Amino acid sequence: MTDESMVAPFRIGQGYDVHPWSNDPARALVLGGVTFDRQRGLAGHSDADVIAHACTDAVLGAVGLGDIGQLFPDTDSANKGADSIAMLTEAVGRVQDAGWWVVNIDCTVVCDEPKIAPVRSRMEQTLSAAVGAPVTVKGKRTEGVADLGNGIQCFAVALVSRGELDVHE
Repeated sequence: MTDESMVAPFRIGQGYDVHPWSNDPARALVLGGVTFDRQRGLAGHSDADVIAHACTDAVLGAVGLGDIGQLFPDTDSANKGADSIAMLTEAVGRVQDAGWWVVNIDCTVVCDEPKIAPVRSRMEQTLSAAVGAPVTVKGKRTEGVADLGNGIQCFAVALVSRGELDVHE
């Protein structure tokens, strides 16, 4: 058990998620809460939003609350097709209930398609609204590394603080 006086006022958490391309032609691609038209979707139990999933793991991990699979197991039929932004919002609520606040999250999405830059600001707005703090998104290509071309992966780092922050300082 940790003595509360020894708890640092800040913590970081790392998140990672990856999903392969789906073979279901009706499956929509959702990244960072943005649905892409005419783009093959990702396979997964929920909407397979790798960006929201990585963010969820980062905030939960920072506070020691497990990971997305523990909070929203894929063995639970209630999570079938779930909205990953809603899952992220719930995870942030649990972080806040534990006395922590998200300061920011930074994400790196690795994929050859779709292009992230044209929708980056929409993703950042959607994710930031869900988290209640700034979320930045960067897109990187696989540069032809074949093993990475079979889906999309995302890395996220979250900074959380003990107690509520005045974001206007």
